[in-house]
Amino acid sequence: MSLALVQGGAADEITVRWNREAFDRIRLVPRVLVDVDTINTRLGLFGSDLPHPILIAPSAYHRMVHPGGEVETARGASRSGALFIVSSASNTRMGVISRESTVPLWFQMYVQSDRAFVADVVREVEAAGARVLVVTVDAPVVGPRYRQIRSGFRLAPGLELPYMDDVNRGRDSLLRGGNTRMTWGEIEWLRTITRLPIVLKGIMSPVDAELAVRAGVAGIVVSNHGGRMLDTAPAAITALPRVLDVVAGRFPVLVDGGIRRGTDVLKALAYGAKGVLIGRPCLHGLAAGGAEGVARVVGILKDELEQAMALTGRTSLRAIDRSVIWE
Repeated sequence: MSLALVQGGAADEITVRWNREAFDRIRLVPRVLVDVDTINTRLGLFGSDLPHPILIAPSAYHRMVHPGGEVETARGASRSGALFIVSSASNTRMGVISRESTVPLWFQMYVQSDRAFVADVVREVEAAGARVLVVTVDAPVVGPRYRQIRSGFRLAPGLELPYMDDVNRGRDSLLRGGNTRMTWGEIEWLRTITRLPIVLKGIMSPVDAELAVRAGVAGIVVSNHGGRMLDTAPAAITALPRVLDVVAGRFPVLVDGGIRRGTDVLKALAYGAKGVLIGRPCLHGLAAGGAEGVARVVGILKDELEQAMALTGRTSLRAIDRSVIWE
């Protein structure tokens, strides 16, 4: 069941495959005789100074893949210096996670049916140290996750979902999700109850990117939900340049989906993303080795990013631009 949860996508899982294949088709330009003795991967993002641009994406039910769950993920994130975005489908409360973390924490949320409940969640995660609210906006319904259905996926007995009120009240099944039919009005309301930066996750359309700018949010994540919503939607890395053209530097843009190598990170940065989110790789690391597994996954990607930067003659993130891409 847990493997189906981690690996599965929507319908025929074509978008899951495209997320990976799109990176494979992007070619890099090697450069030579450049002084690359020192490689600097640091960046500033929403007030945090980060050692590298690899963030841990929000993902559900970490205790389904490791008994330590999100606490163990936070420990691995801390060892690797990776900012951790805690999912609203976490099995662990934010305060417990934050006590085990030495890296910045963001919180991903859905604006669910009961606004009073949502406001309580916002206050709780603010008090626990969340620095950014990441609002997932691409799940008015959940795509047909047949692999999970065939496996008979269900949440293990005794596991809680403290931030999923709609699911807990039986308004939706776990496979259908706990999100309501959000509109831009919900984003406007959310801005009135928090001073935290709001980042919208799940933007693929340039039209929606422009609406996000007008809505006054702090940033977006270009994402197709790891191929778990609309099958045959394009790969996120394919959508990224179009979205960036519209945003035109007015706020930071992040991307997730299919990132498996340091060269993938470099390609996303070359197009203009400020950072990348990784989900499935961290869950595999968590399942295999707990905190050490998570740290190892991030460490491999960071090492590969530094190697790719050196081989393309870039010594800092600021030096990475579209000329890295062979076009």
